[in-house]
Amino acid sequence: MPIDINELRDYKGGDPAKWREYQAARFKPAHWVDEVIAKDEEWRMKTKALDEMRTNVNRLQKDVIAPKKKAKEPCEEEVQQMKAMQEEIKALSKELPEIAAERDSLLNRLGNAVDPEVPVSQSEEEDNLVINLYPEPLEAENGGEKPQLPCPLGVLRYKLPETKPLTHDDLLWRVDGYEPVRGQNVAGHRAYFLKNAGVLLNQALINYGIAFLSQRGYDVLQPPYMMNKDVMASLAQLEDFDEQLYKVSGKTDEPEGGGSSSEKYLIATSEQPICAYHKGDWISESTLPLRYAGISTCFRKEAGSSGKDIRGIFRVHQFEKIEQFCLTVDDFEESQKEQKRMLTAAEEFYQSLEIPYRVVCLVSGELNDAAVKKYDLEGWFPGQNAYRELVSCSNCTDYQARGVGTRCGIKKTSKDGDSLKDRASYVHMLNSTLCATGRGICCILENNQTEDGVRVPKVLQPFMGGIEFLPFKRGPMELTKGEKGKKENKK
Repeated sequence: MPIDINELRDYKGGDPAKWREYQAARFKPAHWVDEVIAKDEEWRMKTKALDEMRTNVNRLQKDVIAPKKKAKEPCEEEVQQMKAMQEEIKALSKELPEIAAERDSLLNRLGNAVDPEVPVSQSEEEDNLVINLYPEPLEAENGGEKPQLPCPLGVLRYKLPETKPLTHDDLLWRVDGYEPVRGQNVAGHRAYFLKNAGVLLNQALINYGIAFLSQRGYDVLQPPYMMNKDVMASLAQLEDFDEQLYKVSGKTDEPEGGGSSSEKYLIATSEQPICAYHKGDWISESTLPLRYAGISTCFRKEAGSSGKDIRGIFRVHQFEKIEQFCLTVDDFEESQKEQKRMLTAAEEFYQSLEIPYRVVCLVSGELNDAAVKKYDLEGWFPGQNAYRELVSCSNCTDYQARGVGTRCGIKKTSKDGDSLKDRASYVHMLNSTLCATGRGICCILENNQTEDGVRVPKVLQPFMGGIEFLPFKRGPMELTKGEKGKKENKK
């Protein structure tokens, strides 16, 4: 899913200097742009040479050999010359696709553009830009005035929401909502059984999320949970295959000669299959924007998260998620507006659940290759005295659309009327979590805990058969042997 190669071709109206700046902002080597340009120039020169060879062969055949043969004159020397030229054409024709593949491989290393709002930094804790706080704090350390937003996280000072004694894992256990040990006995590390209250909360969040987005005009999709390798490769970054994606192997009923299509991967988010929902389509601009609510189970290896969030269901290998996925016309201003609209929908969702949160614009060093800007909505976890990520909202412009060939409208014409600078138009694709239900449950439990149970948010009660309160049904969960050992060592 590369950028448009024409963005690096100055004769096509591209601006290589700008893309060097974008890569530098992402803390990638700026000279990668020059490596692409050099390989593209080699491809262009050899393509031109091949065209000239073919022209010369045709001219030799038409203007020299054919007339001599017609006149029955000797032309062995010219025929040998033509055969030699044809061998050169054959060799160069074989070489050109290899050069193009090398160029495209270099091009695939480049990240997308970077939105001007994005702080150029690698430090999330210092430089993530806080753009919203809910509820808006009335007290602050700056003379009792409201914090001035946007503001870098390392500078911002205000009174945090209240803390509470218990964390989500303890609360979910006490309301008889899950069985982690039994889950681990069945499926290993980070596995669990949801049970009773846990199942009810999970299904309530799914059904409330569907209703919430349906009321806002989204089409609801439940996608396949597996994707063909070649389709996944057109969307996922290479490191995702090692750190996130589970491969599905073994014999199936795939037709003979299925090739790479018989290799499949479990989805890490419904964004992936929905991104390919319009694979190869040419969408009329009059039908855009298109807005989808993806409902799916998600599977992630979490290979890079060893030791993090071991207890509870905050970081697990299998979970349900409601996702926003939107397509707009090929216009950066329009996709910027759509990203703000999607973020607003996510904020309204968590406001309805009465969850305190903050919204941050992530630093450039944390952007994946596709995103030009990413907002995170971080919910307040009073049992942990911390904000934790609940929503990630990204504008990927046309980066993913190029990978799956989703076009729109007609060619974008050059402002100066130069037809050489005309470009193909691809839709802009945006994605945003609405709710990863496991994390949603964790946040709801911590914020709604009481001395003897957990209050159910009002908006979820109709989706839980009218249940308003989840009483504690058992005491604290016993510590594991490892946790007991750590506790003894601290003494």
